[in-house]
Amino acid sequence: MWLDTHCHLDAPEFLSDIESIVKRANHAGVAGILLPAVRAQDFEAVQEITHRFKHEIPYLVYTLGIHPLYTDRASESDLKTLETAVVNAKNDPHFVGIGEIGLDYFVAELDPHRQAFFFHAQLDLAQQYQLPVILHVRRSQDMILKALRQRTISGGIAHAFNGSFQQAQQFINLGFKLGFGGAATYERALQIRRLIQELPIDAIVTETDSPDIPPAWLRSEQERRNEPAFLPRIARVLAEIRGVAPSDLSHAVVNNVCKALPRWKKIFN
Repeated sequence: MWLDTHCHLDAPEFLSDIESIVKRANHAGVAGILLPAVRAQDFEAVQEITHRFKHEIPYLVYTLGIHPLYTDRASESDLKTLETAVVNAKNDPHFVGIGEIGLDYFVAELDPHRQAFFFHAQLDLAQQYQLPVILHVRRSQDMILKALRQRTISGGIAHAFNGSFQQAQQFINLGFKLGFGGAATYERALQIRRLIQELPIDAIVTETDSPDIPPAWLRSEQERRNEPAFLPRIARVLAEIRGVAPSDLSHAVVNNVCKALPRWKKIFN
């Protein structure tokens, strides 16, 4: 089976045909999807979507968090909303952690201090409730690693990873798995492909980041929307780069997810 460890099913791009999106994912063999929240006002929608489609995608799970790209519109009260939502979700088996959180130094207009305030507060929350985190890491690997070392965080996933091998190893040493998806399908993505080849297979998980990061075969602007049904084809490219059978990669990803997100593992059992 295939697991998509990062997919924004609640994105506006999916609202008009989410039933078809889920059906295609199911038919493609995607048995599990992780849906990370990005704003406080989306927490209920993420939970509702997860429970509405958990029969079609049996290992559908969610996380709760405030994405760095939304920190300019977030208020400090959203952190209290997040904590309340986390406490209320603790008995929900489909709730698996805090995310998507992190730092983004690619978008120049974002206030780095405001990003850091929300990121550190959410890491503290993850530590308090002993929850893993789903990390947004864009040109911010070293600062995120520094923040993680200052706490005892129970691992998680660094999604859409594109750092150096040395940075990757530091995340791995802190208990994190690294997410790879459509970006690796581009032949020019030499650094990402090198990481997939050289990192231990027990550090790798698959993702789409739907509706973003479309794979290389979506050429036209009309076809740029990514979706979880593309995951098996993306994963076959990753397996080819890695030099393993797709079934071996699938098996490794399930094991890796169970280690990174123990609450997700309980659903498999």
